[in-house]
Formats: sequence, structure tokens, C-alpha cells
Amino acid sequence: MEGRAVYFVAPERVEVRDRDVPAPGPGEVRVRTLTSAVSSGTERLVYRGEAPTDLAADESIAALEGDLSFPLRYGYAAVGEIEAVGDDVPDSRLGSRVFAFNPHESRFLASPSELISVPDDVTDERAALLPTMETALNFVMDGRPLIGEHVVVFGQGVVGLVTTALLAQFPLGSLTAVDCVAERRAIAEALGADEAVHPESLDAPADGADLTLELSGDPDALDDALSVTRYDGRVVVGSWYGTKPATLDLGGRFHRSRISVESSQVSTIDPDLRGRWDADRRFSLAWDHLEDLPLDPLVTHRIGVESAARAYRLLEDAPDEAVQILFTYRNA
Repeated sequence: MEGRAVYFVAPERVEVRDRDVPAPGPGEVRVRTLTSAVSSGTERLVYRGEAPTDLAADESIAALEGDLSFPLRYGYAAVGEIEAVGDDVPDSRLGSRVFAFNPHESRFLASPSELISVPDDVTDERAALLPTMETALNFVMDGRPLIGEHVVVFGQGVVGLVTTALLAQFPLGSLTAVDCVAERRAIAEALGADEAVHPESLDAPADGADLTLELSGDPDALDDALSVTRYDGRVVVGSWYGTKPATLDLGGRFHRSRISVESSQVSTIDPDLRGRWDADRRFSLAWDHLEDLPLDPLVTHRIGVESAARAYRLLEDAPDEAVQILFTYRNA
């Protein structure tokens, strides 16, 4: 059967190509994609050619083969329906809604163990945000916010906004969101931030932030994050800068401030938590929050996958308009 897939072929060049998808093997299923979410962080780096090509696409995701050099298929947030099963897979799986860490394509093969069942009370669009929610949960778990602490979140893209929504559930002293785009600042306040400000207007809490999360994707923001963090505070770096270098001023206040800087990436769980937490437990929590939090305003565009190039141009040219873009597959 023929399907269609998004290929990144050169910096700022995307093509949608026909791709043969065979019948599933004995232990496989074929999934018809309903929607998939575009990552405005990682996929923009790939789109721009700013992802390191000596790095595996993702060692933890079987569907992402090879490295990040052109041409490549990429994406990791597909929601679909099982439309065919192999001889060794029960027919009862037919018609099941599933989530897959799979590139943007209209049909694909997978083993059942690579798929995650979508709960009945979670819509297709909410389900496509599963990696976003899982990532945001990981940031919060790594940050370990405490009652009464002052928290600042740099970057209010979709991951930053979901992180802000999670942090708003804690009894914090204050929660400040920082972003250059006014529309995103308004969403952050609607999701529970005490204030949302432009980076140039940021006044740190009186004694500085206890916890600062850098989620903007801009290496320059890391210096700003350090500058607003108080003595013995923590900075969690969730951004992936790709090939962009980060130049930090570590010769001034930082030298005597005992500030901790920690990377956070969703493919691993904090070693201190692994005795009680694993990916399945974190997924279960992610589904709960996807159902409960008011996330519908995050989806700003629904674009047919055949117009994929338009989606990536929107992220580049209209960041004040595009927050979360979803691909649809009605005509693919």
C-alpha cells in the first residue's frame, strides 16, 4: 500500500514523498495515521540544518533510523488507528487507537510493543501531545520545586507552556514565565503563571529565583537564567541547542553563588527516582494531565501533511501565531 511521508532534504527544504508501506509481517501491525504533532524545538533544528549530524536520530526510538544528516524522515508524535495486523497479532487489535514515536507519515509498520494505547477519554489531538507532556513532567521532576519557592521559566513554546501549567499546580512563592512573544505570554498567564514578561522586562524575585528552567532553545537565554538565580539555586536546562554554542559569563556572581546547572532530557529518569519511577509510570501520569489540563489553546494550526513545508515556514516566520502545529492526514 502506498503512503506519504515528510522528508527533510536540505536546510529549510521539506518534501512530501510517496512511500510504499507493505502488508505487516507476522508480528507487526500497520497503522493509519490520524494526526501527528510538529516539534517546534527539535524539528526546527533539523529543518534549519542545525542538528549535529554525527548524532544518532534517537537511540531510544526504533522508527528513527540513522543519524541527523539529510535526507531524513523525522518526527516522534503520531496518533493513528491499527488498520491491518500480521498473522501472529490478534484481530482484536484492529481499529485500536495508538500513539507511536514515529516520523510524519500517513501509514507505517510497527510491532505492538512499540505502540502505546490511547485512553478512550483522550482525544487524538491531546494524544499527539504525549511527548510534550512527558518532557514537561521530566523537567518538573528534575527541578523538584518546593513549597514557597520562586520559579522562573524561560521559553514559552509548547513545552515551556505545558511546564508552566504543571508548575502552576504547586504552592510556589511565585511563578514567572519569560518569552519574547506577547501571545505566548498571555497563554502562560491563562495557564497559571503569576506573571509573564518579555526577557528585557524581567525583574528577578527579590532574592533571586530558587529554581530556573531554561526551555527557550536560545543559548543566550542560559546566561539570563543564571543571572536571575539566587545563591544555591538550581538551573535546569531542557533546551537542546544543537550545533549552536552557548557562551556563558561565569567570572562574576556565578563564581561565588554555588548555583547548580543540570541538563534534563526525557529519554532518562533522574537516577534518584528510578527505584520508584519508570517510563510506564510517567506515561500514566502524562495521560492524566493531558486529560485534565486546559491545553486546547496550544493547538494553533492544523495543516494537511501534503503542505508540510508551510508548517515549518510558519514556525520560522510567524512565531507569534504558531504554537503547536498538527499535521492531518485526510488526503494522504
